[in-house]
Amino acid sequence: MRTYYYSDPLHDDFAGTDIRTKPLKKKYRYIHTGALWRFAEAFLYRLVAQPLAFLYLKLHFGQRFADRHCLRKAGGSGLYIYANHTNALLDAFCPNIARPSRRTHIIAGPDTMSIPGIGNLVEMLGVIPLGSTSDQKLAMEKCVFGRAAQGRNIVVYPEAHIWPYYTGIRPFPAASFRFPARDGLPVYAMTNCYRARRFAKRPRVETYLDGPFYADKSLSERENRVYLRDLCYNAMVKRAEEHSDCEYCRYVRKDAEDESEDRENG
Repeated sequence: MRTYYYSDPLHDDFAGTDIRTKPLKKKYRYIHTGALWRFAEAFLYRLVAQPLAFLYLKLHFGQRFADRHCLRKAGGSGLYIYANHTNALLDAFCPNIARPSRRTHIIAGPDTMSIPGIGNLVEMLGVIPLGSTSDQKLAMEKCVFGRAAQGRNIVVYPEAHIWPYYTGIRPFPAASFRFPARDGLPVYAMTNCYRARRFAKRPRVETYLDGPFYADKSLSERENRVYLRDLCYNAMVKRAEEHSDCEYCRYVRKDAEDESEDRENG
């Protein structure tokens, strides 16, 4: 079992990618309208990425959904999915087959665009990178609201940093809930839980969905951010506590380890 030592659950990252993050191009385009781009995007997403994502998740993780029917309550509306961040490929693939009839976009940090040679590919697969400048941040928000208005799925990982196979839910701020707090579209919590397998060390994944949650019209936008955050966080904590039953990676807080050593040496 691999052990990770952490000191800050909000900012420590164990993705292990060692990507050298670069800021987005000054004139980065969030929306492409050319016919060739749109054709290539649709071909890549529908005929290549989605089938491969489905096969990979089934064969590698034994992944299955529970309660996916709750997504039907959103009808043809766009929606927001907030999920725990515990595996790079799982988190990239799983949302794309949760509601396969609708395109999915994942809000991600600029590091996803920093790998040489795959920027266009990542865009076509649905990544919306966070802006680096004030103009880019405005363009990014316009893109998010526009895609949601088209009936698409917008996926956010509010924990921000990857903790491989972590079975708890880390605390996360309410800032990323500004999108549904403003446009009032449905919100879902998606929790990947890890379950022991009889004949394999690596756990299988069960994915739970809770919702829809909606902004409360009697609250301000800022209050709704906190309100929606609490609904999602509580749902995710409940699912993780009820359904994750094994520990593939161990997480130890550094100060707790130091205290334990002090007691042993005292």
